[in-house]
Amino acid sequence: MALFITFEGGEGCGKSVQAQALYRRLSQSAIPARLTHEPGGTPCGNKIGRWLKWAKDTDISPLTELLLFNVSRAQLVNEVIQPNLEEGKVVICDRYADSTTAYQSYGRGLDLEMVKAINDAATQGLKPDLTVLLDIPVEEGLGRKRVKKQDRFEQEDIAFHQRVREGYLKLAADDPQRWVVVDASQSKAKIREIIWQRVSQLLSRK
Repeated sequence: MALFITFEGGEGCGKSVQAQALYRRLSQSAIPARLTHEPGGTPCGNKIGRWLKWAKDTDISPLTELLLFNVSRAQLVNEVIQPNLEEGKVVICDRYADSTTAYQSYGRGLDLEMVKAINDAATQGLKPDLTVLLDIPVEEGLGRKRVKKQDRFEQEDIAFHQRVREGYLKLAADDPQRWVVVDASQSKAKIREIIWQRVSQLLSRK
């Protein structure tokens, strides 16, 4: 039954809501599942994540971001993801290595092959069985978050977020077997059903 599912998308796409909804549905169906997130998911990762998102008066370089996200990721894979998969659970992760490719390579401009190599080292080559991309126009996604305190990434300009979105769509187009792209402008209920339909197909094959 072991299955690794990740949720990806730009700011305000609703991926955290949908990841939690999928976890609840699996649990209600008596399917063993574990929900986690990036950056964080472990005591070490949570500290790194808070600093990466909320550090003030600190100029964090793109390369430093890349390495720190992967420090957090390596610990998450070792401490949470891999052990739960070995126990036969469905592991749901709110963001994973594709976030770093989209944000630090397409968004920040770091070399794509370097980013992928460092991601692969941190994940030990562990790839999701399914990646759900909740795609939404940049302005609409950011508009959903204007009432909240903005972290370092949410404060970036529109052009940065547009590059991230384009990066995600490129990644999805390059590996359509793993990715499902969902229009995040639809109702939450409609999105939930689209995701559940795809997950159900994977579970039936297991």
